[in-house]
Amino acid sequence: MSGSETPRGRPAAIAFILVTVVMDVLAFGIVVPVLPKLIEHFQHGDTALAAETYGVFATAWALMQFLFSPVLGVLSDQYGRRRVLLISLTGLGLDYVLMALAPNVLWLFVGRVLSGITAATYATAAAYIADITPPERRAASFGYVGAAWGAGFVFGPAIGGLLGGIDPRLPFWAAAGLTLANACYGWAVLPESLPESLRTRFSWRRANPLGALLLIRARKGLAGLFTMQVLRRVAHYSLPSVFVLYAGYRYGWDSTRVGLTLAFIGVCTAIVQGALVGPAVRRLGERRAALIGLASETISYAMYALAPTGAWFLCAIPFGALAGLYSAAADSLLSKRVSPSEQGQLQGAGSSLMGLVGLIGPGLFTFTFATAISPAAGHAVILPGAPFLVAALMTAASLSIAFKVARPLPAPVT
Repeated sequence: MSGSETPRGRPAAIAFILVTVVMDVLAFGIVVPVLPKLIEHFQHGDTALAAETYGVFATAWALMQFLFSPVLGVLSDQYGRRRVLLISLTGLGLDYVLMALAPNVLWLFVGRVLSGITAATYATAAAYIADITPPERRAASFGYVGAAWGAGFVFGPAIGGLLGGIDPRLPFWAAAGLTLANACYGWAVLPESLPESLRTRFSWRRANPLGALLLIRARKGLAGLFTMQVLRRVAHYSLPSVFVLYAGYRYGWDSTRVGLTLAFIGVCTAIVQGALVGPAVRRLGERRAALIGLASETISYAMYALAPTGAWFLCAIPFGALAGLYSAAADSLLSKRVSPSEQGQLQGAGSSLMGLVGLIGPGLFTFTFATAISPAAGHAVILPGAPFLVAALMTAASLSIAFKVARPLPAPVT
């Protein structure tokens, strides 16, 4: 297929994007259970030092996402989605090979930095979905992407834990194999989605993180929508940042119960985004779907914070999964505010902002949790659910902004 053809609705193309998301999250999840242990091994079993080092790894990964997501997005606006996506996937697979062979913590860190660059594929994948999906169907398509993410989140850590029990480097080889196999599949089946006539020249002004954000100022409604997105995304970090510690501290859960709960979260997320988003957006419209999703997420955080037992905590999870209505609707609203030639820049700017949020969110909630339960702080009442109350306030603020800004606009001028 020539670069000028746009594969609207091509099943193989859509399937590849969904498989790409699953493989990316699966490969990332496979590594999560073993990376801290491998760092600890390189540092002679010093757990405290390993924890500090792992924090540096996480920050470096998020920083690379912040810096390079807009670069890949703008590159895809000039050279097409296919080329950028497949080169990134190939680089990511080879990077997992590097980490599998890393002889010391320095090389492992180099691999993690490179993975932060090459894993910034979501922006290009989202731009591809926007290219090939009519505006009225984008929310449902973004919902399928969310379902694919949920599926990868369910199985990745479980597979990584099993493989890591055999050999701590085996999960890296598995991640490399999955990613490279997906890249080969893409070279065979993925057509280009962005016609030559809609491409724009690369410029560092658009590709650097601050320059990419100029698009937000230039398009009506984007600033409000991104403010809504940032508040909600910061809140989203509360669960992955403190859940393990919170569940052990408050409910006495062991690692098995924590793992099963994470799997339950992933299953609920996949069900909502795969089965409910499309019908809900068609019936309710993007605005109301986004509002319901944010309201449900606010309720879930409040329930997480106040749940007196583990059973009550589990009851809150379906409310949190309904946030998928918001995610898909918000992505669709954003994509409709820019022209086809700016989809890569838009998704790159969004991913860059989310990378910046990734530098802030984990520290905010772990600090809040530590302060809330510390006897040294002299609290009259110990409040371990404080991080989730902060998250509830953030999603409530996002909801109040959404009432004003989450409205469809006329199609942008191309």
